[in-house]
Amino acid sequence: MAVSLSDVKSAAGLKKLDDYLLSRSYISGYQASKDDIAVYEALSKPVSSDYVNVSRWSNHIEALLRVSAVFGEGSGVKFDSAEAIATPPAADAKASGADDDDDDMDLFGEETEEEKKAAEERAASIKASSKKKESGKSSVLMDIKPWDDETDMKKLEEAVRSVQMEGLLWGASKLVPVGYGIKKLQIMLTIVDDLVSVDTLIEEYLTAEPINEYVQSCDIVAFNKI
Repeated sequence: MAVSLSDVKSAAGLKKLDDYLLSRSYISGYQASKDDIAVYEALSKPVSSDYVNVSRWSNHIEALLRVSAVFGEGSGVKFDSAEAIATPPAADAKASGADDDDDDMDLFGEETEEEKKAAEERAASIKASSKKKESGKSSVLMDIKPWDDETDMKKLEEAVRSVQMEGLLWGASKLVPVGYGIKKLQIMLTIVDDLVSVDTLIEEYLTAEPINEYVQSCDIVAFNKI
C-alpha cells in the first residue's frame, strides 16, 4: 500500500512528516528505499532544525546518496499536493473501474526499465548536487527481541556484541520487560555513516545465522546525528 503524506513543502506538512518519522527510520519499511528518495526530493532544503526527526532522516538519506547506497523499491508515495514529487507509477495501471485500494497497489507495482533509469538519474543528480562533507557519525538506539521467555538473554547480548566491523561501536545496554516474562535487549551503538549501514547490520548479521538462533527481530528506536 502506498504511503500517503501531506505537502512536505508546507509547515503543516513538515510537522506531520516530523511526527511520522518520530518512531521510524525510513518512509516505508526498515531499509532505505525509493520512497525516501521521492520525499527527500520533495523537501525544501535545508530543513529547519525545528523539525528534529525530518532533519535527522534527511541527513541520513543524503549520506546514503553520497556513498551510492542501494535503495529498495519501496511501497510508493502519494502526496496531497499534486505539485509534490511522488514515486513514479507503474506503466500498466488498472482500469478506472477498479476501486481506490486496488489503484494504490497497481500504481506502485513492478517498475519498468524507464522508471528504474529515471530513479537512478534522480539519485545521481542529488548526489552530484550535495556538498561534500566529512564522514559524520550517528547514535542509534535499537530494540532487539528474543524468540521467547526461554531465550538466554546473556548469550543473545554476547552474540550481538560479537558483530564487529569498521565504523561500529557498541555502547550501553539494558534489559527491558516486554510482557509474559519476556525481556528485550535495548542497546546503544555509534556508527560512522559512510561505513556502516544499519539495514545491512540488521539483515545480514543480527537476524541472520547464527545470531538468529537468539534474535527474533530488531527495531530502530532512535537515530540521531552526532
